[in-house]
Amino acid sequence: MTQVLAFDVNETLLDLRALDRPFEELFGTPATRPLWFAQMLQLSFVGGLTGSYVDFTTAQRAALRMLAQRQNTTLTDQQIDQTVALMTSLPPHPEVPAALARLADTLPLVALTNSVQNVAEAQLRNAGIHHLFDRVMSADTVRHLKPAPQPYRAVAEAFDVPIGEVRLIAAHAWDVTGALEAGCRAAFLRRPGMVPSPIGPQPDLTADDLTQLADLIIQRDIG
Repeated sequence: MTQVLAFDVNETLLDLRALDRPFEELFGTPATRPLWFAQMLQLSFVGGLTGSYVDFTTAQRAALRMLAQRQNTTLTDQQIDQTVALMTSLPPHPEVPAALARLADTLPLVALTNSVQNVAEAQLRNAGIHHLFDRVMSADTVRHLKPAPQPYRAVAEAFDVPIGEVRLIAAHAWDVTGALEAGCRAAFLRRPGMVPSPIGPQPDLTADDLTQLADLIIQRDIG
């Protein structure tokens, strides 16, 4: 039984491909955008593994500097500030607003993101989907980023439900694995280029877009 649906935000609901042109302007190719995001995740995860917490915004800035070094270029502080600020203006994937509205009529929805709280709030408002969530929760508030268990447990505690009755929806294999290992249910969203991990526990629901996944959730979890 699922009582709460928790959604990852970046890439799952919001389309990071909107940053391709800004990254092309900075580095000459849009291929640097996923390299930046991967470097940012690595910095965040290293912080968690070593016990030296690094918030998402700090990691984004540092990853830009590292990427610039790799590309043999230099970014000004203003360029870094402007690029990181673009994270608050990402558009939703086309099917997201309608699919979320359907699900909001059935179960409580929570946005569970590694972005810091003020960025998360701005992202969802600017994307026009903030009103569809019962709560916006940042892993930054528990000082442990997903896939550590603490953010998933925080959702269960906030809604006063057993953790096994929280379902995470994400396009990242590491997020899905983290949720399952914490005791949640999970659903994997196959955004372009995203594939599930062959290691560890597996999600019981997988779909190509949120419309398809909403159908499956309503059939499986609502019945």
